[in-house]
Amino acid sequence: MEGSKIHCKFSRRTIFFQQWTTLVYIFAFVIRFTQSLDYSEALSKSLLYFEAQRSGRLPYNQRAIWRHHSGLTDGLDQGVDLVGGYYDAGDNVKFQLPMAFTITMLSWSVIEYGEDIAAAGEYKYALEAIKWGTDYFVKAHTHPHVLWVQVGEGDTDHYCWQRPEDMTTSRRAFKVDEDHPGSDVAGETAAALAAASIVFRRTNPHYSHLLLVHAEQLFEFGDKYRGKYDTSVGAAKGYYPSLSGYKDELLWAAMWLYKATDKSYYLKYALQNAQSFGGTTWAIAEFSWDVKYAGLQLLASKLPKQGKADNKILQEYRSKAEHYICACMNQNNKTNVHRTPGGLLYIRQWNNMQYVSNAAFLLMIYSDHLRETNQMARCERRPVGPEEIFTFAKSQVDYILGLNPRGMSYLVGYGPKYPRRVHHRGASVDSYKKRKGFISCTQGYDNWFGRKNPNPNMLFGALVGGPDNKDRFNDHRRNYMQTEACTYNTAPLVGLFAKLHGLDRGTNIEDSTLFSAK
Repeated sequence: MEGSKIHCKFSRRTIFFQQWTTLVYIFAFVIRFTQSLDYSEALSKSLLYFEAQRSGRLPYNQRAIWRHHSGLTDGLDQGVDLVGGYYDAGDNVKFQLPMAFTITMLSWSVIEYGEDIAAAGEYKYALEAIKWGTDYFVKAHTHPHVLWVQVGEGDTDHYCWQRPEDMTTSRRAFKVDEDHPGSDVAGETAAALAAASIVFRRTNPHYSHLLLVHAEQLFEFGDKYRGKYDTSVGAAKGYYPSLSGYKDELLWAAMWLYKATDKSYYLKYALQNAQSFGGTTWAIAEFSWDVKYAGLQLLASKLPKQGKADNKILQEYRSKAEHYICACMNQNNKTNVHRTPGGLLYIRQWNNMQYVSNAAFLLMIYSDHLRETNQMARCERRPVGPEEIFTFAKSQVDYILGLNPRGMSYLVGYGPKYPRRVHHRGASVDSYKKRKGFISCTQGYDNWFGRKNPNPNMLFGALVGGPDNKDRFNDHRRNYMQTEACTYNTAPLVGLFAKLHGLDRGTNIEDSTLFSAK
């Protein structure tokens, strides 16, 4: 019996020693990895990604050199010039709703963290990324009450695995107008143009004014002729359906137009329609290209005090904004966002990283606001301060960059381990410059799609869909839920990487200006 006790004690000590050694090793790895995270490199690569997603005639200073001109006849059959813009993800269709949201988030990144972007030497590229989208939106808005909202058809496009330079699929263009309304897509495009007009106000005032003219016309159009765009454009329904409807986009657009113009009309619109449009009644735990409520509510909660009646509505907006913040922080009594064992926010299986990057961005901005105003988030379980919110937002960014159970960066091209088989037509096929011969629709599937080899072209800065709810990830092109990247995944990271790089440059974390929006 005594021998058994000795053996038991020895076994426990051995197990304890092994566990402690493992913990020490993991902790040392985490510290070493954290110190090695280069947010400046991540920022640079995230902006490079948008150059790889360009459609149209590429400029002489194009840095994603494996790409070439594409979609040069877009809109020709309809008698309009729709050349330009961005492909949304790994296919070759131009969808206006997610493209506009991408530009809104890029612009918001520059508005909040423009000084940090400039300090990193990336301001020029950030503005170019925004302008590539807004130039296209101006083209697509051919009449005050006409907006072209899609080029290409998802169904025919997905039958083919072709580089955009070789496209043989339908390039049919679709529009919304007075008889076929699309308040959601008109509203989001208005928001994007309004936000971008703020960005260009100092550097290009004439262009800023042009964007604002189009933004106000689009808002008036979307509000006067109300309806969901996917009812008018059936081709969009299977790919980017407007499940939340159009009321969130109209409120979102009004708030951005108020920020851009300082016209009381837009603020009154957002306040008077707050309840009937769901702005102060919807408590949401996600923010995306479709559901804008959380972003709208956060924007409203940052506004300075108004009159007594208006302040009451703004407080209701703030309450709903903090529901979202508290859900991410796991501090609501019932509705909280799930997390993986590795600590990643988890909303749903398909392209979960879009929700993560958006959440981290809103959390970071709200932490700035709370610190600047010396406030706490009023969560149901307990108050949460700006430092705690900041720390959690940073943890989501660090997870993306490789501080996770797999040690994998989900930002393509960053770190030693990242996805090599991104679900992306252009990146997975030999580049046009290397192989100028035509590659047919079926050739792409037969010769490239199923290959086990890494993609021949690096899609730097692409944020893929990411791991499942157990932190598992399968790096294969067929696994589009996890390996496809989208423009709206990366857009909020531009601001986040800039902010964190700014801190790495030596800003004192106790300094209140550290959390101030730029």
